[in-house]
Amino acid sequence: MRNFALVWMVVLVSIAFIAFPAAGQDKQLAQIQWALNVPDKQQPSVEERKGPIHIPGSSKTYTAAEIDDLTNPPDWFPDEHGAVPSIVQHAKGGALACGSCHLMSGHGHPESASLAGLPVEYLVRQMADFKSGARKDPERMTAIGKALSDEDARQAAEYFASLKPSTWIKVVEKNTVPKSYVATRGRMRLPLGKDTEPIGQRIIELPEDVARATSRDPHSGFVAYVPAGSIAKGEALVKTGGSGKTIACVICHGDDLKGIGDVPRLAGLHPAYIVRQLWYFQGDLYSGSSSALMKRVVPKLNLDDMIAIAAYAASLAP
Repeated sequence: MRNFALVWMVVLVSIAFIAFPAAGQDKQLAQIQWALNVPDKQQPSVEERKGPIHIPGSSKTYTAAEIDDLTNPPDWFPDEHGAVPSIVQHAKGGALACGSCHLMSGHGHPESASLAGLPVEYLVRQMADFKSGARKDPERMTAIGKALSDEDARQAAEYFASLKPSTWIKVVEKNTVPKSYVATRGRMRLPLGKDTEPIGQRIIELPEDVARATSRDPHSGFVAYVPAGSIAKGEALVKTGGSGKTIACVICHGDDLKGIGDVPRLAGLHPAYIVRQLWYFQGDLYSGSSSALMKRVVPKLNLDDMIAIAAYAASLAP
């Protein structure tokens, strides 16, 4: 328990240091705080889970502390995947276990990323860029990349690439959405009571089942609420470039956005993740060779464009 508490303390301090904007910082950073999954300062009272925890269809049981342990994530359905590399299931040095954020299924949560079925060489290259500093992640991956050996990075990449992606996110256009907050533990956005609020310039991703999602259940997905009209607008940008607004995404990512060669898929990814990456590409967080093409794609995109592209991509079958 002591090690578990220490891990969470390090994670929360890191988030507070890098994710909250400094006074006078770029105005747009404040506009995309919802996509960064920064924990809310005011947290509702939540009853602690006690005793053994079960999820539908699994014979496994874990305690709440075991589920929340970022160094040894639960594996609810071990028969659904092949042999798991040590680094995916257990922390090593300064690197947290990959499965703690990305799940053993590779589906991930909105605050992390979906890795299932992504090309091996793409994943290896991203980890190399995190290690070198060519790709920076304001939350967690920069530190993990620097702590990870090349061999562990490749083993993790081969494992996640071997997993079959499946539909994990339901995209719904709504102008009014459930009120929500980002929890301190886990950085997941969760519903807050039964009240609603305008969606504004945001994408709000919420678990279909809070208890199962916070238990890291790889069978319980998410609903992504996006502004009305986003999907159609995103389709136009993705397929045509929006009359010079950008370069058509389908040229590199394929007509169905399922990827081509070692160019990753966008279809079925968490839309909040896609918005984060587009915004990062506009800034100085990507400088590796793999970012060269994207740097030409993003300069003219505004936040509405990013939301639309993300909404459309997330609505497609992976």
